[in-house]
Amino acid sequence: MSAILFRRCRQRMKHIASRQNPIVAVFRELARGREARSPLILLDGFHIVSEAVSAGIRMETALVSERLAASPGGASLLAALLERGVNANTATESVMRAASPVSTPAGVVAVAERRESTMAEVLRRTPQLLVASLDVQDPGNVGAIARAAEAGGATGAAFCGASADPFGWKALRGSMGSLLRLPAVASARLEEVAMAAREAGARVLAAVPHGGRSLYETDLAAPVAFLLGGEGPGLPGEAVALADDRVTIPMRPPVDSLNVAVAAALLVYEAARQRAASAGASGRRGS
Repeated sequence: MSAILFRRCRQRMKHIASRQNPIVAVFRELARGREARSPLILLDGFHIVSEAVSAGIRMETALVSERLAASPGGASLLAALLERGVNANTATESVMRAASPVSTPAGVVAVAERRESTMAEVLRRTPQLLVASLDVQDPGNVGAIARAAEAGGATGAAFCGASADPFGWKALRGSMGSLLRLPAVASARLEEVAMAAREAGARVLAAVPHGGRSLYETDLAAPVAFLLGGEGPGLPGEAVALADDRVTIPMRPPVDSLNVAVAAALLVYEAARQRAASAGASGRRGS
C-alpha cells in the first residue's frame, strides 16, 4: 500500500537533487536562526512534522527523503502534507543533509508559520496554571519546560528576558510537539507577565532554591503563575520581588538546585495533584 501511495504522491511533487536549490537555502537560513521573531519556523524530524499536521499548523514547504517517503509512515505523512496544500517534495540524502539542521537528518524537514499566543490566550483557560521562565538560554531546557508543562496540565507558558526562542527548531524538537499546542509567548517581559497573571486572578509564586514556603505546604489548587529563573543564577532579586510569595522545592543535601525543566515539572505536577485532590473532595461533599 505504501508503494502505491508513494507513486500517487510522486505525480504531484518534484524531486530535488541539487543542494543549490533555492528551497534548500530557505531551510539553511532558518536553521541558523539569525532573524529574531521570524514569521516562519523550521520543523525537523518525523515526529515534530507529524505533530504539526495534527495540530493544524500551516506549513509552506517540506522536504522528505526518498528513503522515508518509500516507508509506510513516510508515505502517509507525505500524502497528508500534500492534502493540506504543502509544497512537499522528495530529496536526495545529500540535499537532506544540507537542509536539515542536524548532522544525521531524520528524513523530513518543513517550513511552517510561527503561531505564537498572546498573554490573553495564555491566561484564557481556567483555573490558570502558568509557567513563566526568565533567561532560560538552553533551547533544550525551553522545550523540556513546555513538554513538562503540557504533560502536567499547565494552561500556558511564557518565556521571558534572554530566554531562547521557544519557536526555534531546537526548542520545538525538545518539546516533542508541546510548543505547537500549548499556548506560549516568547520574548515577554516578566513584569508584564506577573501583572497580567495577577489581573487574571492568579497568585504569582517565585520558585527559589532556599527560604521559600515548601512546595508541599503551598496552596496550588487556586489559579497560580510560577516564576522560574534560568540556568545558574536563578531568579534575580527584582524578579522575586514581583511575586506574591516564594516557593521552594525541598531537596536533600548536598543537592542545592535542580535543572529548571525538572523544577517546572515538579511545580506543575504538585499543582495538578492538589487540584485533583480538591476536585475529588468537592465531589465527595456534593454526593
